[in-house]
Amino acid sequence: MEFEKIQKDAIAEWEAGGNKKPDIDPSVLKGQVRISLNNCGLIDPENINHYVARGGYSGLARALKMEPEDVIKEIRKAGLRGRGGAGYPAADKWSACLKQEGREKFLICNAAEGDPSVYIARTLFESDPHSILEGMLIAAYASGAAHGFIYINNEYVQAVARIRTALEKMKGMDLLGEKILGSKFRFEIEIRESAGALISGEETALLNSMDGKRATTSIRPPYPEESGLNGKPTVINNVETLAHASAILQKGADWYAGIGTEKSKGTKVFVLAGHVKSPGLVEVPLGTTVRKLVYEIGGGIPDGKALKAVQVGGPTGGFL
Repeated sequence: MEFEKIQKDAIAEWEAGGNKKPDIDPSVLKGQVRISLNNCGLIDPENINHYVARGGYSGLARALKMEPEDVIKEIRKAGLRGRGGAGYPAADKWSACLKQEGREKFLICNAAEGDPSVYIARTLFESDPHSILEGMLIAAYASGAAHGFIYINNEYVQAVARIRTALEKMKGMDLLGEKILGSKFRFEIEIRESAGALISGEETALLNSMDGKRATTSIRPPYPEESGLNGKPTVINNVETLAHASAILQKGADWYAGIGTEKSKGTKVFVLAGHVKSPGLVEVPLGTTVRKLVYEIGGGIPDGKALKAVQVGGPTGGFL
């Protein structure tokens, strides 16, 4: 199926539903720049046409007209770093996997969350699953993978249900399986549910868990891109990273590189919780100060009290 027809039909359905100018109260977005959260609250996450009507899968359509190496160059030009914590350049992971010999390669979306009060992956999959799934397809095409997995906490019942719905809709629109959008690219996605342990989010522990072993960390090298799942080359990206990959291919590397700092491009989603007036999930450009997060976006401390400390990084982090 040609993407242009998919997009035309999706826009027609979107407009027929009276959704010509989807928007959100600007006061809610004060100080935010939304990439991962761009569609959250504005679309029906179970309706693939809503995602397509807002530019969804145009990034994949663009990628499939490029060589894998050129897709990697676009991601490198954008400056996308992994949002899982280490900040490793996504382009380097994809390139390392692409260069490995052998035809069987894997891609894993790391949606494991173990930190208390952290629900970024859950929210994104519940509110906008296709942005992550499109990112998986783009990453798989660029890295040479033909099979993907979503490793997600088993208590995320609604998120898993929406992923299953999304995958079914994708199959009906030639966005999954053989000859995706009429190309030679093929890709399948499976869901693997984890027990939700904190350590499972670390990529070597994740691989051990998926291999049927205890979720314990392993010494590197070898890195997953060299020897990962079942000993095969494997790319592991987290949910936010993949959502950003979709946006980059949709809007271009120059647009993305214009957000953030000189060394850290793009945005980051934060869980703003605790004693602030307006807690919640927020997305800001990298380089945003803690003061802005707490006082401008979070509204400050209730009852005019002074800020004593901010805990960052969950139980393994520290206090500022």
